Amino acid sequence: MIVVTGAAGFIGSNIVRGLNQRGEHDILAVDDLTEGDKFVNLVDCSIADYMDRNDFRSRVRNDTLPTIRAVIHQGACSDTTERNGLYMMDNNYRVTLELFEYCQSHRIPFLYASSAAVYGGSSVYAEDPANEGPLNVYGYSKLLFDQVLRRRMHTLTAQVVGLRYFNVYGGHEQHKGRMASVAFHNMNQFLADGHVRLFAGWDGYVDGGQSRDFISVQDVVAVNLHFLDNPQVSGIFNCGTGRAQPFNDVAAAVVNTLRAEKGQAPLPLDALVAEGLLRYIPFPDDLKGRYQSFTQADISALRASGFTASMRDVTQGVGEYVSYWRARGAR
Repeated sequence: MIVVTGAAGFIGSNIVRGLNQRGEHDILAVDDLTEGDKFVNLVDCSIADYMDRNDFRSRVRNDTLPTIRAVIHQGACSDTTERNGLYMMDNNYRVTLELFEYCQSHRIPFLYASSAAVYGGSSVYAEDPANEGPLNVYGYSKLLFDQVLRRRMHTLTAQVVGLRYFNVYGGHEQHKGRMASVAFHNMNQFLADGHVRLFAGWDGYVDGGQSRDFISVQDVVAVNLHFLDNPQVSGIFNCGTGRAQPFNDVAAAVVNTLRAEKGQAPLPLDALVAEGLLRYIPFPDDLKGRYQSFTQADISALRASGFTASMRDVTQGVGEYVSYWRARGAR
């Protein structure tokens, strides 16, 4: 049995689908469905069992779980604005530590979600302590367990892999609200208002020119399955494309994909702006000095691990996402 925690969430449910596509159905899905609307993310998935996160945590502590082949731990609070450190450190750090100890004692491969938030305001995004300095308690909760893994790397009894996710977008993120991806919000803005709004230039960047490493959730799934297939590899790895692209590219991909639905030709950026389909709003004063204007994963360690697959750029990945979501009749 493979355990996927956070299985009803964005990345977790996509990992379950990825496992299903490989013929894996003996899956224990673990999540918290107090907010029950997330159940829709599992409707088209095939799992063997579902367990509430608190029941699962209790069974980990009491060592009463069935035989497990691997644990893919995606369950966490991903709200970077959450300031309740007591909650964040228990939910993100302590639970991960307990699962790690359980997997080590039973020699079970353990893949877990870290975050690019560990880098904070750094300008270098390579997996080295010199580049790490989280700006919020969310980032710190992720960094703290990464530090545990580093201390234990030479005494591991089974594989442990931490994946530092960059800006992930894709299907089944609708429940995330304001924490959903830029692509999701751009899509809904355009459908509601007929245009997309981006931040105007600031910090040396042109209008809409602030850039991030945007990665499709499909590529995130591929990275997770790569490490599942290579249990001899352990460590902390960036999970991004290694390619920074401006917010303008995301918005253009969204608008042109939605235009294609109506048989309309794609437009270049300057035409999208000229026609008012893409508009810029003043950069908020309260974000100045607290905003990441640029992120780009150094993926040399990921490539050295044997992951050689190409990854989608924004035009392809966002286009696929919008088409997928529209085909499901969703907004």
